[in-house]
Amino acid sequence: MRAVAFTSSLPSTDPAALRDMTLPDPPAPTGRDLLVEVRAVSVNPVDTKVRMRGAPDGTPRLLGFDAAGVVRAAGPEAVLFRPGDAVFYAGDITRPGTDAELHLVDERIAGPKPATLSFAEAAAVPLTAITAWEALFDRLGIPRDTAPRREAVLIIGGAGGVGSIAVQLARRLTGLRVVATASRPETMEWVRGMGAHDVLDHGGDLAAQAGTLGVPVRYVFATTHSEAHWPAICEILAPQGAVCLIDDPKNPPDVRMLKSKAASLHWEFMFARPMHHTPDMEEQHRLLAEVSRMLDAGTLRTTMAANFGPLNAANLLRAHAAVESGTVRGKIVLEGFGAET
Repeated sequence: MRAVAFTSSLPSTDPAALRDMTLPDPPAPTGRDLLVEVRAVSVNPVDTKVRMRGAPDGTPRLLGFDAAGVVRAAGPEAVLFRPGDAVFYAGDITRPGTDAELHLVDERIAGPKPATLSFAEAAAVPLTAITAWEALFDRLGIPRDTAPRREAVLIIGGAGGVGSIAVQLARRLTGLRVVATASRPETMEWVRGMGAHDVLDHGGDLAAQAGTLGVPVRYVFATTHSEAHWPAICEILAPQGAVCLIDDPKNPPDVRMLKSKAASLHWEFMFARPMHHTPDMEEQHRLLAEVSRMLDAGTLRTTMAANFGPLNAANLLRAHAAVESGTVRGKIVLEGFGAET
């Protein structure tokens, strides 16, 4: 099968950081695995982090943690999908990635592809949707109740892939005032388009801006630069509130700053369920199925912002560099295999 892999950890400025390869097809699926013909993938910050930290020592390693495709074979214990079904999913960080023509995935973390979306549009959604959903509803424990509440959720980094979905989910499924941050006119407009009631400039004084909202900020979901924003987060957060982080601060946050407010800190890592085969692993299938229904109903919109063309080393490396720049709105996708565009 055709694939794009890396064999050593190199910066995205090095053309050898990713390589076009022909690799053996995956084995026939066993258990609840599905063998999926990958039609489109998207790129996430985790792809770039693993590329720089993975150090495969010359052995090809596949990245890719988002895919949309068609089931070609199903393991003997599979009950959710059959060959011919279109699916979308985010995979498992402990297994080979999706940057290949064929991929094995456990059906319990896959969802039915939205019928109204192209494969490229669908591939932009799974990892960020799972992350945002689990952060808002599983970690922060926000009630899924649309009755208006005199409280707010603050989403730091609202224009990124996770933030773009988190804003939509919070607006559609809760009664909270949805406040998000961005720093440039185009990203602020993007976040408003996703449904944020208010947009704050995270390049300025966040605490001062939040003080003008007129409602307490009960929940904070920080998707990026949490270390830099930590003092402001602790100041903004309402008493008995909750904070959820997903990024990788170099220095652990000083959780003692939350004590005076009897507040809680949560980490979200969407790979935890498949990594540890938790008893509730199938929750990711269920939430993706609901996200798929919402996308088909027009309640949610895809966060695909750019299609970089066919999946090959040059295009994928260009996408990695863009994600590393920290200026991407939404998601970058690649679709099919072919010559460099």
